[in-house]
Formats: sequence, structure tokens, C-alpha cells
Amino acid sequence: MTQDLFRADAYQVECTATVTAVTEAGIVLDRTVFYPLGGGQAGDSGWLVLADGTEVAIADTRKAKDETGAFTHDIWHQPAPDQAEALSKLKQGDTVTARIDWARRHRLMRFHTTTHLLCHLVPQLVNGCSITPDYARLDFNMTDALDKDALTAGIAALVAAAHPVTVGQITDAELDANPALVKSMSVSPPRGSGVVRTIRIGNTEQIDLQPCGGTHVANTAEIGAVVVTKIEKKSATTRRVVLGFA
Repeated sequence: MTQDLFRADAYQVECTATVTAVTEAGIVLDRTVFYPLGGGQAGDSGWLVLADGTEVAIADTRKAKDETGAFTHDIWHQPAPDQAEALSKLKQGDTVTARIDWARRHRLMRFHTTTHLLCHLVPQLVNGCSITPDYARLDFNMTDALDKDALTAGIAALVAAAHPVTVGQITDAELDANPALVKSMSVSPPRGSGVVRTIRIGNTEQIDLQPCGGTHVANTAEIGAVVVTKIEKKSATTRRVVLGFA
């Protein structure tokens, strides 16, 4: 079972870890700062640094699966295609330094937190989400038109207000008793441990609160300039909002 350090501290850039498996699907570590693809957010990239200084470039990170295709509690660190020589030096039991591409991760964190601000500005259920280093999008289950300039201004105001962003948790039972906390129709909250991780934006004034397993900035001011680049009518009941950095 890979210990997912990123859930407790999204700002931890690296960690020391032990290689527990080297497979065709990816390298498994006993602990990691790499976020695996999930909840609409792209997986991290970065490097595994061996004891002799050799770097194995990691192109993507995914949740591991067993022979039946079911997710396990391990995480695959997937090497870039040209890493054969570096990989030849890596074996089970080795100690490595796992180091994420921080600039890329921080862009993901800024966009992910912005999508939560959008959920406040557009109080409709979400039926699709994609968060990449270059853009993010949310698909809202709605029929009304949305105004690009108004949403951009709304995001800017929430960013300027410097609302704190905090990680919390609720029990499965508390979530079942308050299903309105779940804003997504397409992604189920991460369960399995009896408690569900939450992200809250705002202190005395609650801007947003919802279950989320992704990585986020600590304050909305850290998001910087994000704008709505496009609004699309994807279907009769879906409006897509696309975000970009200004």
C-alpha cells in the first residue's frame, strides 16, 4: 500500500521512499508525493532519483490495478519512454528520492482550486471535469446560458478576497446524511477508510465545501489571474466552462 503524502501536504515536493515493485505498468513505492490521475486532475510527473544520482524521469502517475482491473491501494509511477538505461539500475528494495515537477503541480493546484470557485459561482451539479497544467474545464448540468465575462470577474473577486483553503474530513455517515455536499454527478467521493477528505474555501464566510481528493493551494490569492476562455453548449443539458491562465 503506497502512503499518499500529497493528501496531507500538497506542497511537499519530494520524499525518500523504498521501491516495493518494478513492473511494466510502473514503479511502486512505499510512500510518494506523486498524485495519481483521478477526480479529473492529471497525474503528476517528475523524477525518481537513485542513490548514485541517476534520475528516472516519470511521465505520469496512475492508481494501480490488479489482474481483474480493480484499483488497489498502490500507485504506479510510469517512466518516460526513453528511460531504459536508468531503469536498468533500479530494483526492488532500493531507496530513492521521489521528486515532483513542482511548477507543473502548482499549475494543477491553482486550476483545481479555481474549479471549486466555479462551483460557488455556478451552483449546479457537475457532470464532467478535466484539470491539466494548461487548462481546466467543468461541465455543468444546466440549460441556462452563462456569461464568460461575469464568471471571469467573479473568479477575480474571489481570488482577490484571499479566502483560506483548508483540508478536512467527514465520516461516510455524515456525507450520507448531507448528500448536497457532493457537487459531481460523474466522480464519486473517495471512500473506503470510513472518512472522506473535504476541501473548504472560506473561513467565517464559506465559499465552497465538498469532498475532494485532489491537490489545492492554501489560499485563493495564490491562484493568480485565471480567466474563462470559452463557454460551450455541449448538449441540451450541459454547459462547459473552460479556464486558462491570463
